[in-house]
Amino acid sequence: MASIPAPRHRYTFEDYLELEEVARVRHEFFDGEIYAMAGGTPEHAAAAAAITAILGRQLQGGPCRVYSSDLRLRLVETGLATYPDVTVICGPSERDPQSPTHVTNPKVVVEVLSPSTAEYDRGEKLQHYQRSASLAAVVLVDLEQAIVELWTRSEQEWQRATFSAGEMVAIDALRATIAVDEILAASRNA
Repeated sequence: MASIPAPRHRYTFEDYLELEEVARVRHEFFDGEIYAMAGGTPEHAAAAAAITAILGRQLQGGPCRVYSSDLRLRLVETGLATYPDVTVICGPSERDPQSPTHVTNPKVVVEVLSPSTAEYDRGEKLQHYQRSASLAAVVLVDLEQAIVELWTRSEQEWQRATFSAGEMVAIDALRATIAVDEILAASRNA
């Protein structure tokens, strides 16, 4: 007799919000499923903090603001609710009508990849980010390979550029730059 897989439970965004209010760990919501997010390493946290500080200095006094991984993001177009490592919002933050704790208008998101999540972050999650109307750029930081991938929207198409040690990542949507060496040094000193 063949085994039959158990039916998947389909959660609503409201179910997710209820869980997030009492949970001790963060969760991501996508396609009716709720996933626990992996904890980061000191290297991961140091790289994210360095990027937050670098962008914060460059954007200070302008219309854009940098947020840490505490920011709750919901991409209404795709239904993804998550906590990017770094998020930049230009202008006033727009809140999700179902959850005032979730913003819906990121301009740039940064994800520091972990070995356990790199495939997902470069694949399915990146595709969700790219379907967000407000996003102009997605930055993926791979500490294992010591590279930074910059995905930028041009017209209705996304372009990928890769940067390594000694190079500068120019995020045109923000008129900001990040030295790859600065990110790598921060993660090595963690």
